[in-house]
Amino acid sequence: MSETTTDDGPNRADVSRTRSSYDRLLLFIGSMAFIGFVPFASGTVTVAVLGLPLAILLLVVLKLGVTAYVAFVAIFTLFSIWVAGEADRVLNEKDSKRNVIDELPGYLIALVALPMTWPILFAAFFIERAIDIAKVWPANWIERKLPGGWGVVLDDVMAGIYTLAILHVAYRLLPDWLGAYPIAF
Repeated sequence: MSETTTDDGPNRADVSRTRSSYDRLLLFIGSMAFIGFVPFASGTVTVAVLGLPLAILLLVVLKLGVTAYVAFVAIFTLFSIWVAGEADRVLNEKDSKRNVIDELPGYLIALVALPMTWPILFAAFFIERAIDIAKVWPANWIERKLPGGWGVVLDDVMAGIYTLAILHVAYRLLPDWLGAYPIAF
């Protein structure tokens, strides 16, 4: 929560106000167990630490089919929109760098209906992160124009959709390379 200042220093009412348990829970979820508080590249760190293992869990360990995977991603995306909006409210910022739950839907979307191989897993990571950071149109417009968690999450969804399209084309052109080295446990 931001502090307001006066000539005498911080406003005492703002300093003494503490976050409720609900707000702390929202920050814990929105920051993905405080990963969002790392001092650099918090979104990329979140996808590396949580996104890759989550994709492996869903697609390799649990072996979700396309329909179940898309359903999970859709529900998680809607949940992320709500959490992102609420966490930004608590942080009093728009698309706070500490609020990183929005990074996961984009990465998970990038993997829809693709074989789960190491080259695809890592190509999705690097391509999606680059597109998300670049804010390729219309992501930049979405982020600016849509309110609350909608703008925060849907710009990442656009990065995931672009990455998904690139990877599907690349897989059709290079199936021997991108289809090699399946992930197995």
